[in-house]
Parts: sequence; structure tokens; C-alpha cells
Amino acid sequence: MNLSRGKRTTLTRLVPFAAVASAGALNVFLMRGEEIRKGIDVFPSVSRAQKSDMAKEGKDNESLGKSKKAATIAVAETALSRVLNATPIMVLPPLILVRLQKTEWLRRRPRMVLPVNLGLILTTSVFALPLALAAFPTRQQIRAGSLEREIVEKVGEDGLVEFNRGI
Repeated sequence: MNLSRGKRTTLTRLVPFAAVASAGALNVFLMRGEEIRKGIDVFPSVSRAQKSDMAKEGKDNESLGKSKKAATIAVAETALSRVLNATPIMVLPPLILVRLQKTEWLRRRPRMVLPVNLGLILTTSVFALPLALAAFPTRQQIRAGSLEREIVEKVGEDGLVEFNRGI
């Protein structure tokens, strides 16, 4: 493929992102595959006030059963959040650094490439990690109608249920 030198440099800098994003997503599916095969616990959705009342009475929110569909959603969203987490950290600093290396200031100070790169990584990490973790809530709420028949029978087609998505 005929690519200009600049495009080739840019694509070369993005190869680690592709590797990390692919590995992160694959890792989630491999490590949590058992959840997809067996399902995860699904609970009736309760308000904060109801949770508080249950805690005072020493009761727990009882599981409605295991759901493979909820597990698939949970694992897929976790894999996507891993990619979202890696994206700014592994895309922005290399692309910005390519631009900065063309400036006269950085050309005259080649020893500053590493500190500038580390500063870019730190800056994107500080802002990107909270956003990536917040992309999908840890406790996911979903309509029971999109899950298995056994769950729908317990709370109705329009009933809300929740499950722990994980990180």
C-alpha cells in the first residue's frame, strides 16, 4: 500500500492501541466466559428508599434467578468499557507527540520527548479513566422483557430488574 511517510508514522503509532484494545476485550470474554454460559444473578429493581428499608430490617434483595442474556450484556459492556478506557490514553498522546515532534522547540530538545510523552499520558489518564468507568454503570437496570422467560414470569414483561455488570 502506498502511504505517505506521515500517514505511515501515524498508523505505526496506533498499532499498540489496536493490540491493547483487542487484548483487553478478548481477556474480558475469556475470563468471564463462564458467566455467559451459566448466567448471572438478576435482582428486582428497588429504589434507594426501599434498599435503605431492607438494610434496616437486615434483608437482602433476593435473586430472581440466573440470566445468560444479562451476562452477555454485562460482559459485552465491560469489554467495550475496556476499549473506551484504552482509547484516549493510547491514541491521543501518540498523535499529539507526532505533531509536537515537528515543532522547533522539541527538535532542539530531543531529551524532552520522554517527559512530554509521559505528561501527555498522565493528563489523558486523569481525565479518561473516570469517563471510561462511568460509561456503563456497575449496577445495570434493564426491562425484564429482554431477558429469559423465567425472569419475565416473576416480574412481568415491563418489570425492571438489575444485575451487577462488573468492572
